[in-house]
Amino acid sequence: MLASSRHKSAKNGNRDLLEALKLSIDQNGGFSLHRTRDAMPPPAGLRTAVRALAIRSRPLVQCQRQPRGVAIVSRGFAEDTTTGVPPRLPEKGADSLPPSMARSSQPPSSSPSPQTAEGAVASSSSSRNEEALKQLEMVAYGLNPYDPQVEGHKYGLPDLPLHSQAHMKHRYHPVVAQVTNLLMRDGKLSKAQRHMSMILNFLRTWPPPKANPARPLLPGSPPPSHLPLDPVVYLTVAIDSVAPLIRIRSYRGMIGGGASLEVPMPLAARQRRRVAFQWILDVVNKKKSKGSGRTTFAHRVAEEIVAVVEGRSSVWDKRQQVHKQGTTARANLNNPQLVRKLAGKR
Repeated sequence: MLASSRHKSAKNGNRDLLEALKLSIDQNGGFSLHRTRDAMPPPAGLRTAVRALAIRSRPLVQCQRQPRGVAIVSRGFAEDTTTGVPPRLPEKGADSLPPSMARSSQPPSSSPSPQTAEGAVASSSSSRNEEALKQLEMVAYGLNPYDPQVEGHKYGLPDLPLHSQAHMKHRYHPVVAQVTNLLMRDGKLSKAQRHMSMILNFLRTWPPPKANPARPLLPGSPPPSHLPLDPVVYLTVAIDSVAPLIRIRSYRGMIGGGASLEVPMPLAARQRRRVAFQWILDVVNKKKSKGSGRTTFAHRVAEEIVAVVEGRSSVWDKRQQVHKQGTTARANLNNPQLVRKLAGKR
């Protein structure tokens, strides 16, 4: 009974003591506990008095709350600066708020942070680096980056007036374009272009050809060991070296007895290349296929071009035969009937 009465009296004394304590907020945003003058706890037992002395003797730490604007600047203008649900403002407005909360509700200052300044400097330096790289690329192409006609253009502006053949259809090498058209069948240009690219790839990766002194290449051509470095030059040298200089034309009724008169006629550059590549295609079509697939035809054409450069192809024999016929038939150029016919056409 005595213990229960002591417990009840201590509990009542603690309740009265807590009611006597009030929470006050100072101007700096801190809080402190103090005892009111008019409210004094009732007299209690020894245990209650000891606990009251223990509570009053504890020092209260004055925590200085940092203003919200300073916190936002130090964090780099974060989008979400609250860790929880923001408090609900009263209906009267910010006038009824404590001074510390009124200051914290103000918008953050618009002074730039060090991080944003560093980002601006980095972006400006990256743009300068890109401009310098573009200038170095133009120098690598042999252009002057400070030339007003070249500035802003990767390959510069074309010279005016434009050439008569400056057209999209004439963007390829003339030999490559002509050979591609000769490879085309049934109007399938894309297929012929694929064959042409495979032929050039085979010529580039093929071992260097061995020259044949008995059948020399075109005068002024690079040495055979350098031909795989440029497959377009490889193809051009092979075709021009085996191309005939003349063609044999027959005129009927020039000689009695129904015999035709054979006369040599010169050929232009495109005509010579057309005849030479037609001879190469004839030899390729007569060869047996070594397999199936898209690369078989291109591989056979590349093999024949390499054989032409090395002097192993039968196309050389055709060229020699045409030149012999022309040498034999050149006396027919003085035929009177042929002279009158040719003079009438002029």
